[in-house]
Amino acid sequence: MTRPIELYFWPTPNGWKASIALEEMGLPYTTHLVNIGAGDQFKPAFLAISPNNRMPAITDPDGPDGAPISIFESGAILQYLARKTGRFYGATERDRIAVDQWLMWQMGGLGPMAGQAHHFLKYAPAMDPPNDLPYAKDRYRAETGRLYKVLDTQLSRHEFIAGDFYSIADMACWGWASLWEGQQQTLDDKPHMARWLDTLAARPGVQAGRALHADKRADFRKETGAHASLFKTKT
Repeated sequence: MTRPIELYFWPTPNGWKASIALEEMGLPYTTHLVNIGAGDQFKPAFLAISPNNRMPAITDPDGPDGAPISIFESGAILQYLARKTGRFYGATERDRIAVDQWLMWQMGGLGPMAGQAHHFLKYAPAMDPPNDLPYAKDRYRAETGRLYKVLDTQLSRHEFIAGDFYSIADMACWGWASLWEGQQQTLDDKPHMARWLDTLAARPGVQAGRALHADKRADFRKETGAHASLFKTKT
């Protein structure tokens, strides 16, 4: 009998990567909420699983050789789950190389840049005192827009990001891309990205992963007490 995976989660674009993958792969899991606004990510018990004090993280009681394993970093979680199930990683080594390329593109580019766009466009101006920095806003808005043009070009050639098959690369990118309005982007010149967003949004696994504890999502611009935990620079 398969034992449930323990998911350490908060409903953010990074958290959705893991919840969507678990839903798409049909893996049983139990959820442990890591309230990033309250500083749960800095608690010793969580740091033992995720030393970089970031969620998501998972613990699989049925890891390699049947021994438990804990994994942090959303990209590593997606790769592990895809290997474990043999799903959403393509059928050939060339497929897997393509998936890894675009997964790393998300991890090193889209996620960080879109995250910085959110921070400087939405949250920094609402801090006390306000940090309304035109250069930072322009820098990350423009870089996020450039990355979305790269994505749109790739999707003009293929149905999904890594090719004509749905993969963990799509799961990794969708959460951040679905929040394009908050990053002050437009889809008017990105029809292929718009098509892809709609295709993924219609998938039951994506819907279920996105809906997990959606009631916990908050506007941190208004929750000034959470800023110290969210934007803490020292552990």
